[in-house]
Amino acid sequence: MDDSRRRLIWHGMFLFLLGLLTGFVETKFANTRMGLAAHLEGVMNGTFLIALGAVWAEVRLPLKLKSVAYWSALYGTYFNWALTALGAAWGIGSLSPITGAGHHALPWQETFITAALMSVGVAIIGASVLVLWGLRRGAAVVSPLEVADAKKASGV
Repeated sequence: MDDSRRRLIWHGMFLFLLGLLTGFVETKFANTRMGLAAHLEGVMNGTFLIALGAVWAEVRLPLKLKSVAYWSALYGTYFNWALTALGAAWGIGSLSPITGAGHHALPWQETFITAALMSVGVAIIGASVLVLWGLRRGAAVVSPLEVADAKKASGV
């Protein structure tokens, strides 16, 4: 199995486990509804990474773009879980009228989590667009030599 595929699947299982463990402590968060959201983010984002790993060999992109997709997916999924859990611990309330009802954290905490989650949104949408582009019917096959060179250069 391609090492990057295997790593995506590993990260997916690890994030899935983090989501499950978050479920055990969701009632301990200052904002329990957001704690539930963090639990679900871990489980769902872990599942996404497993699915991405399963199709990774079919994603045909220039290696630099494939590397961007890989790291953007990891950033987006891990930080989505972590920032949601941090927001739950801080009692964030401004992000959603449903999860935030009756909760208010410090203004800088609200701003930080909101801005950071916006970066997560950009990253995961970017990764999804790149993967979708790489899965299109006319996507070019990348040569094995280019794969080997790119792996050495990017560490993927």
